[in-house]
Amino acid sequence: MTLSPTEFTGRNALVTGAGRGIGEAVVRALADRGARVLATDLHDDGVRRLAGEDPGDPRRHRDGGPGGPRERVVARALDVRDPAAVEAAVAEAEDTLGPLDIAVNVAGVLHSAPVTGTTDDVWADTFAVNTTGVFHVSRAAARRMAARGGGSIVTVASNAAGIPRAGLSAYAASKAAAVMFTKCLGLEVAAHGVRCNTVSPGSTLTDMQRALWTGDDEEAAARRVIEGDLAAHRTGIPLGRIADPADIADAVVFLASDRARHITMHDLYVDGGAALRA
Repeated sequence: MTLSPTEFTGRNALVTGAGRGIGEAVVRALADRGARVLATDLHDDGVRRLAGEDPGDPRRHRDGGPGGPRERVVARALDVRDPAAVEAAVAEAEDTLGPLDIAVNVAGVLHSAPVTGTTDDVWADTFAVNTTGVFHVSRAAARRMAARGGGSIVTVASNAAGIPRAGLSAYAASKAAAVMFTKCLGLEVAAHGVRCNTVSPGSTLTDMQRALWTGDDEEAAARRVIEGDLAAHRTGIPLGRIADPADIADAVVFLASDRARHITMHDLYVDGGAALRA
């Protein structure tokens, strides 16, 4: 997708889970189009690399100046499970970059196990990040956006939120909750000019996806995903390819942009048709 490199000039964004995969691609897509971005992750090594920062110099690139994309990215560690830390990060983003126009929830965890083998700790941790973390970030951002009369919140969910997946009950349920939460928030803040949408990827070539591919080389594992797995009641991918993180980032950027100014409470599937839009 070819977009203007100045589409988000003057806009400020916060992205969680930005250290790798989809979150990293979202930061790059926003910064490449002119946005200033506070890129956050539980472990800040990835976001500091993305920002081009020296870990020993936390103030580097804080001015969000007009240079290249890296000069528009500020890196911070953030645990989205901690409401006080989230409030502090959002406040810092506004103090450092300016009023937030965009917030993107990407931080997420995936634990694979059958329901009967899912521990209480795994269930709680999955919801703490994938659902409660979305609540913390969205609440903090929405308060400020609604008071100013505009903004866009995008949550990266999963097509597993809309179609059952064996072995992924906690993940699927947490993502379904995040989708409905985002829609409810969108309804509440629509009158204040704030749009809230979700992007639901299917299989995407990230570290999280690779972690599910045990015992096989990547090519064979990817082929199984594309072809489907009857034994696991899983459809394949009609478009015949696994998504790249940039495919998901393009959808996020679209929903965050003025080109989507009349879209809210929408759940955009980006899965190559894998869920058959069930």
